[in-house]
Amino acid sequence: MKIVILSSVLPMAAVIMAVVGIAGGAAAAEPDKQFFQSAEGKWVGPGEIVAGKYKGTKFNCSFTGSTPAGKVGMSLDGGCRVGMFTQQMSAKIERKGREGYKGSFMGGATGSGLDIIGGNVVDTRKVVFTINRNQLRGVMQARIPDDNSMTVTIAVRVDDQLIPVIGMSLKRVDAVEVGSIAPN
Repeated sequence: MKIVILSSVLPMAAVIMAVVGIAGGAAAAEPDKQFFQSAEGKWVGPGEIVAGKYKGTKFNCSFTGSTPAGKVGMSLDGGCRVGMFTQQMSAKIERKGREGYKGSFMGGATGSGLDIIGGNVVDTRKVVFTINRNQLRGVMQARIPDDNSMTVTIAVRVDDQLIPVIGMSLKRVDAVEVGSIAPN
């Protein structure tokens, strides 16, 4: 039963990793703001489902991250492609005062996605969020080791163990202007 739940939620969870940071609130610490600002921009890269029914499925994603004015947080929009099929994805996270980080991915658990029910910005380069949908519980961890790369891992709890199910490696791809080349 748990494998069935995992396999039906894994494609949606891939988007959450892109959520990588979506926090808000004036009470958030400076490292929180720095993390979310570093996740702004356009990100692309491959991912793979590493456990469950769809183990071995590879996909490519493209996301654009932005931070809301006056808040510490992030919105993420884009999509992931498997073969000829593309699934649009969106996520939003904010710091809700003492409640901590709250958000949703793909409309949340009441829709076709997941709820982000808590989390912590570890430092300016790493964040961990708690994810939830019905009986499915897990975490999404995002690391930004340098200004141009991000890794995301999603793990779900199975029998008191966290099992990694999705891994992604994203690169920043900001728009590059191309000038004309003068002939000799």
